[in-house]
Amino acid sequence: MMSLEHDHEKIGGIETSQVVVSEDRIIKDGGLTFTAAEGINSTAVTYQDAAGAPVETNSPLGYSVSFWTSLCLNINQMIGTGIFSTPASILEGVGSVGLTMVYWFIGYLLSESTLALYLEFTSYFPSRSGAEVVYLEQAFPFPKYFFPTIFAAKHVVFSFGSSNAVVLAEYIFGIGGLSYTNWQLKGVAVAAYTVAFVAVSVNTKWSMRLVVFFGFVKVLTLLLISIAGLVVLGGHTRVVDPKVNWRDPWEGTSGATAYGATNAMVKLVFSYAGYTNAFSVVNEIKNPVKTLRWSAPISLLSVTILYILVNVAYFSAASREEILASKQIAAAIFFEKVFGSNQVARGLNVLICAAAFGNLMVVMINYSRMLRETGRQGVLPYPKFWTSTKPFGTPLGPYIVQWTITVIMIIAPPAGDAFNFIVDLAVYPGNIFNFLLVIGLLIIRRKRARLGLPRPEYRAWNIAIAFALLTNVYMLIAPWYPPSTGANGGDVSFWYGTYLVVSIGLLVACGIYYYFWICLIPRWKGYEHRKALVELDDGTVTHQLTRVPKSDVAQWDEAHDATGRLHRRIGYSGTL
Repeated sequence: MMSLEHDHEKIGGIETSQVVVSEDRIIKDGGLTFTAAEGINSTAVTYQDAAGAPVETNSPLGYSVSFWTSLCLNINQMIGTGIFSTPASILEGVGSVGLTMVYWFIGYLLSESTLALYLEFTSYFPSRSGAEVVYLEQAFPFPKYFFPTIFAAKHVVFSFGSSNAVVLAEYIFGIGGLSYTNWQLKGVAVAAYTVAFVAVSVNTKWSMRLVVFFGFVKVLTLLLISIAGLVVLGGHTRVVDPKVNWRDPWEGTSGATAYGATNAMVKLVFSYAGYTNAFSVVNEIKNPVKTLRWSAPISLLSVTILYILVNVAYFSAASREEILASKQIAAAIFFEKVFGSNQVARGLNVLICAAAFGNLMVVMINYSRMLRETGRQGVLPYPKFWTSTKPFGTPLGPYIVQWTITVIMIIAPPAGDAFNFIVDLAVYPGNIFNFLLVIGLLIIRRKRARLGLPRPEYRAWNIAIAFALLTNVYMLIAPWYPPSTGANGGDVSFWYGTYLVVSIGLLVACGIYYYFWICLIPRWKGYEHRKALVELDDGTVTHQLTRVPKSDVAQWDEAHDATGRLHRRIGYSGTL
């Protein structure tokens, strides 16, 4: 274990208060430097590029994530509003009930292949939270600071949960059987999201306990719908013809278009999103690889089975035409058909509201860890705001950012198009980064083999990597195919490709920001960026990007090691 001391030094007029390392373990590989660090959550060593955010040996957020918590983190994010709101969109896209059921299974295969990648990444970095923030940082160290900057900016811009908040608001009004205006809907959505914000901000341990509670509520809800659906299919309810959609389940398949099939796949990806949620809190899990190796696949398989049974229930209770007309409230149609407009149906709507609220919580937890990790990379201004766990032992800064962005995204878009547009806008950048993750895993495998580092505790099958690669290539290309009804014939009232252009435009804007901030301005003003390692008084260890005048760069580099630590033995380079 390395011994740490604190020291203050002024280099180039810049005062540093940092961790001083008496001994370090370093591997040199050409122009790259790798370090070995151990977190108390795992017996495995984290070997990583020294330029990456430092490993926090003792997590400032504690270790509140057990097997059941990690299971419910995934379940809560997967079972959000997607299964209750997207079946109609998927049916509209593929044309038939039979192909809809096949699509839900394809969604499982797609998710399982990507899940295998995350498990292997976790084996490499068992003491780093933040999931893809870490994986991209480690896979693509060049151009220097590029991927941390792009991903940081992307996560700040896209850190909203407005679509789920809007659907939750729709169900809240449905409980009371009330009509509403667009602004009333937006107001309730903001209020619901604010309650979730308070719930996760005040205490990490209790917020994780709520996650487990809502996880079981969600499973119970889908089980009730599934059982009710089987009873309907058996002909034991008020539904007149429960087999209307099953006599010819492939009816309508011939009318499916390339655009419709792709749009359905986008909605499917949204519905399954969350099966990797627990990977964002890896450093808060004891024995993370062993825990996630079981909890993550179990959560995904369980949810897939429930999703298929719930779709059977929907298509047994209502005709194909009624489902298509239901838009974002397919479950409400099911309840009304089976139970009528009575208190039982409204009670089940309450369960769906609870499910949607739990989803808001876990999405905030997930994004807060990602935003905190981007802050620890040092490329965001005011690292203390992003990384500090004061005053409640929670990442309050990232939570505040999420709340602000979400409220803007709830209020700004037109209510009628808000759900579909925001779902599409959130999915496409994720497809880009998922594609890069597949490439990144292959790069990391090659680097570790060249350095002779130990094999990971978990290694993904090559067939899973190939499937994930092909799927993500398809998801990048296919959405550009126009709908057969014309450029404005998509699932929004404006040009179908707006979300594609906006997604790419925002990423390009992040790239322009990187060029000006990292390349152009330093060259113009005569300084270079260097990362300094800083330890906050709450135990947080973070990087801070520091501007060093060019005349002082040599002195700075001599006084600091590759991780940004200020060391006492100038010029010392330890070895593993």
